[in-house]
Amino acid sequence: MASTEPLLTDLKDGVLTLSNNDAPINRMSLEYMDELEVAVNDATNDPTVRAIVITAEGTDNFSVGMDLKQLRTKGDSRGGFEAVLDQRLRVLAAIENMSKPSIATLFGYCLGGGLELPLACHFRLAAAEEAKIGLPELDLGSVPAWGGTARLARCVGRDHALDMILRAKKISGPDALTRGLVQEVHPLADLKDAAHTLAQELASMPPRAVAGVLSCVVGAGSVPLEEALAAERQAVRDCSGTKDQLEGMMAFLEKRRPVFTGE
Repeated sequence: MASTEPLLTDLKDGVLTLSNNDAPINRMSLEYMDELEVAVNDATNDPTVRAIVITAEGTDNFSVGMDLKQLRTKGDSRGGFEAVLDQRLRVLAAIENMSKPSIATLFGYCLGGGLELPLACHFRLAAAEEAKIGLPELDLGSVPAWGGTARLARCVGRDHALDMILRAKKISGPDALTRGLVQEVHPLADLKDAAHTLAQELASMPPRAVAGVLSCVVGAGSVPLEEALAAERQAVRDCSGTKDQLEGMMAFLEKRRPVFTGE
C-alpha cells in the first residue's frame, strides 16, 4: 500500500532524500511544510547526513506550490496567513543556511512555492523536457511571498527576474539553464538519478570544508568584501590541522582519492 505521509524520507550513504508525497501535482500542504521543517532541523544536527536531495514523487510535477484551498479552510487554525508565511520563510532560510549542500529537482510544474523552495537550495537540476518553471503570482493579483523576488533576482539578475515575474512567465529547463537559474539539465528519465549522483559527490567531500564554503558563499552577497574575506579566512582556520585536511594532503601526495570522515 502506498504511503499517505506528506513527506517521504530516505537516508542512504550520507544522502538524505526528502520527497513531497502528493503526486501528481505535489502541493506544498501545511502538513508537508511541518514535516519538511522537522526533517531539515533534524538533518542539520545529524552528522550522518552529508547532502540533501529535495524532490517529489512521480515524474509529472515537482510542485504547483501552496495548497490555496487548504490555506482558506485551515489557515486560521495555524494563526492565519502571516503565521503560515512566517513558517515557510523560516524553513527556506534554514535550507539556504544549512552547513550541508542541498539539491532540488525541477520537473513539470515548478510554480510559486514550487520554485521558491528550489531557489533556497544550493543546486538546482532541471528536466530537459516539459518543465514549466516560474513565479506566476501576478496572474493571481499577488506577489511572490516566500522570498521569490529577492532570491530569483540574486540568482539570475534583475532583468531576468523582472521578465519572469512581471510577465508571469513559465520557462523551460533549457531556458532556465541559459538564464543561470539551474546548474544542470538532464532528460526527465535521468533527472533524479543525476541529483543523487551529484549528492553522493558532495557527500564525499570533507564536511567541515563544505560547511565553510557554504557559509562564505551564501553569506557573501549580503556583507562588504572585507567581511566576506574575513569569514573565508576563519573557514580556512577551522579546517587547518583537521584529519580531513591531512587526509586530503596525503591522498594528493600518494596520488589516490581521499576518504573524508568529517574529523
